[in-house]
Amino acid sequence: MTPRPLSAPAPGWTVSSDIVLIGSGIAGLVAALRCRSHGRVLLVTKALLDEGSTRWAQGGIAAALAPDDSPADHLADTLAAGVGLCDEDAVRTLVTEGPAAVRRLIELGAEFDRADGGDIALTREGGHHRRRIAHAGGDATGAEISRALLAALKQANIEVIENALVLDLVEDDSGRAAGVTLHVMGEGQPGGVGAVRARAVVLATGGLGQAFSATTNPEVSTGDGVALALRAGAAVTDLEFVQFHPTVLWLGEGARGQQPLISEAVRGEGAHLVDHAGERFMLGRHELAELAPRDVVAKGIMNRMRETGASHMLLDGRHLGARMWEHRFPTILAACRHHGIDPVTERIPIVPAAHYSSGGVRTDLSGRTSVPGLYACGEVACTGVHGANRLASNSLLEGLVFAERIAAALPADLAAAPRPGTFRALPGGGLIDPRARGDIQRIMSAHAGVLRDAAGLAAADRELRALAATDAVEPGVDAWEATNLHAVATAIVAAARRREETRGSHWREDFPDRNDAAWAGHLVTRAAGGTFTTTYEGTSS
Repeated sequence: MTPRPLSAPAPGWTVSSDIVLIGSGIAGLVAALRCRSHGRVLLVTKALLDEGSTRWAQGGIAAALAPDDSPADHLADTLAAGVGLCDEDAVRTLVTEGPAAVRRLIELGAEFDRADGGDIALTREGGHHRRRIAHAGGDATGAEISRALLAALKQANIEVIENALVLDLVEDDSGRAAGVTLHVMGEGQPGGVGAVRARAVVLATGGLGQAFSATTNPEVSTGDGVALALRAGAAVTDLEFVQFHPTVLWLGEGARGQQPLISEAVRGEGAHLVDHAGERFMLGRHELAELAPRDVVAKGIMNRMRETGASHMLLDGRHLGARMWEHRFPTILAACRHHGIDPVTERIPIVPAAHYSSGGVRTDLSGRTSVPGLYACGEVACTGVHGANRLASNSLLEGLVFAERIAAALPADLAAAPRPGTFRALPGGGLIDPRARGDIQRIMSAHAGVLRDAAGLAAADRELRALAATDAVEPGVDAWEATNLHAVATAIVAAARRREETRGSHWREDFPDRNDAAWAGHLVTRAAGGTFTTTYEGTSS
């Protein structure tokens, strides 16, 4: 596929701002609130303000808030989960600044669950050796954080454009990011394809889970920010590390799209993973059993499914009792009952599903990408915090901390930036037929999911190339989304083929061992010479 800007009509309108932020999850909302003193801020979101991934977060936000915990302990757990590929400076920044950032979130109005003594109630999740997960509404943490931030946004009177799909970066004549093109739907705001001119562009577009058939991500998570950055020539890193959440409600063969997540916190409170014979198969596989890091648990589930020929495994939380389910996990309880399963009396059928991209647009510790004037935070970014496998509940914290760091860096960055030159959009390239979206998802789930090998990844590459050779189609939202999904799928497969080892959330059956001698570095994907190139950056090649 040629990584050129998307084919689209010429912008029919233009608005100006100092800073344009793309996305309305925790990263985008916090960045908007913290940047409002730096000039005019415009927040653009793909759907409605509260329809991003943040509102779906169940488990909570990790931070060393307890007296028996420390940033050093949180650092150690994060580095262990990242399997040798975390940027230790980035992790240290996260865990050190995290507790104060959570307290500032509380000052903005977020209400976390409290223990009997009034302190924030904390739980454990996989990979954590301490109770450090703050939660709200039992298992509705993301919804509460979103509520509080949206209320603060409304009070701050920040300008917003909803139902706007970002298309591509626009540049000035020095090659610096100077805004974005976007397509807007809905009444009471500019319509059709237009452009936002800005001195800084902040991507907070979330994930790319819709590249797979089964995912916990909402329908809007089509990898738009990563695809935009690739087309703009930005460095994108660690895309092979797509995390599959171990416990997603199994809805039967052929189920597609967003599927209900069964939070890791359920296992943190004592639920067990069992096979259909009732055996706890994670015992003996890892010292933490069901609370091992997510890649270990997902692999354990897939192995047991393969050993037994079962289509799914089971999560047994019957012994937790009705009160625990009703008060600690009301959202999960309602979702399960909606699909005909009562966790109080029945074991929950579960499978792994695409959940989180540990890779993304490469940034420094202040969110700067390799394109001047372009910043990224949240899931779309690769700060180096997660390495090969994200530690549970570090995602909300990363979005919070690094959004604040972008806001802190912007005044000096904007003061030092050259005077903006001529605003220009780049000519567009071809589009993928919208009907290929299901094919992309099928290819990725079959060949680039939890289990990978050379033959499957080669097949994925061939099939994705074939989809790119289809006849030209007319511009439109469905075609733009399919094109973005195709771009990120192609880049994921390229990185997964290149990394010939098993590490974290990247599991190669034909290379089952970790290989630090050859692969203790990172794979970086860029657009160059009319195609994507993936290069290794590390101590060896």
